[in-house]
Amino acid sequence: MDKTIGLACNISTGKLDANQAIPGGEYPFFTCAEFPDQIDHFAYDDDVVLVAGNNARGNFHVSRYKGKFNAYQRTYILTAKEGFNIDYVYYALKLELKRLREKSQGSQTKFLTMPILTGIHFRDITGDEQSKIANVLSVIDKKIELNNRINAELEAMAKTLYDYWFVQFDFPDANGNSYKTSGGKMVYNPILKREIPEGWEVKNLGDISHIKAGGDKPTGYSETQTDDNQVPIFSNGITEDGLYGYTSKATIEFPSITVSARGTIGYAVLRTKPFVPIIRLLVLTPYHSEDIKFLDEAVKRIGFENSGSVQQQLTVPQISKINIIYPPQIIREQYAGAVMGSVKKIELLKEQSRDLKALRDWLLPMLMNGQVTVK
Repeated sequence: MDKTIGLACNISTGKLDANQAIPGGEYPFFTCAEFPDQIDHFAYDDDVVLVAGNNARGNFHVSRYKGKFNAYQRTYILTAKEGFNIDYVYYALKLELKRLREKSQGSQTKFLTMPILTGIHFRDITGDEQSKIANVLSVIDKKIELNNRINAELEAMAKTLYDYWFVQFDFPDANGNSYKTSGGKMVYNPILKREIPEGWEVKNLGDISHIKAGGDKPTGYSETQTDDNQVPIFSNGITEDGLYGYTSKATIEFPSITVSARGTIGYAVLRTKPFVPIIRLLVLTPYHSEDIKFLDEAVKRIGFENSGSVQQQLTVPQISKINIIYPPQIIREQYAGAVMGSVKKIELLKEQSRDLKALRDWLLPMLMNGQVTVK
């Protein structure tokens, strides 16, 4: 006989309004968004599963957390009762809420009520069996988390070097010294209204890259990679870096930067492999290939939400006119030589994580329904 979430868990909800987040706060603040915000005080200190109670698309995010945190009033907080493994509950909920969303396509359930949540069923197995299943899936997720941490560190190194060279202007001069610190000549630039190194230029994004917007989604595509559909499709979004699905033929063949033009405006991602952009996703392909990481870092520093005419949508003409500082080619090439090894490592780890996620998602339903067992 199946068990229910109501029988397996103690369930409460957070107490705060969603607007009580404090950027830079010490503790995670779980709302109905995919990722937690921050807050400066905690109300809970436990080993929990958190479930979003409402979502316009019926996509109720499930999170796993252990430690001090706070929560929005429409976020459910679950702790496992005796005899139930909290990690097993987490994976069971991820599977069953995905099934709930798929069943309600076209008439999405926007609110996850307590009766719906407590009535979710999962297979009745022993605590030891629950632990074995949870351990298999947790090992995969921990490797994905490790990859993400390594990538974050590699990204931080490239960002630090960019700031040092192109913000503080302490790139190596002809003698190997830090340019500005060692007295390198600075000249006033009327466009930026500040000093920049002598010989540097200011150019708009349309001068240094080919910019286009994605069109309609391909007629033939799949949600997962298949033998026929190997090319990723990206749309405006931050979940999975905007991954929409896969198709058979790329429309962008060269390393490029994508910039979300709707929703979370200005979300930029460096893409090194061929892909297809859709739904007006903006694509910047540098005219000089060595500029790809320089361009990526420059675009990520643009305050799109604060730029005058940019409101609900970012267009090709708008982004084309945005000015950035543009150093001589030799400096850009030196930067590329310093960071492109990290860029390749990041891409390899991203691909590995995508494969691991596919393996986890393939195993999850079979482990939960008993098709696959763990010895």
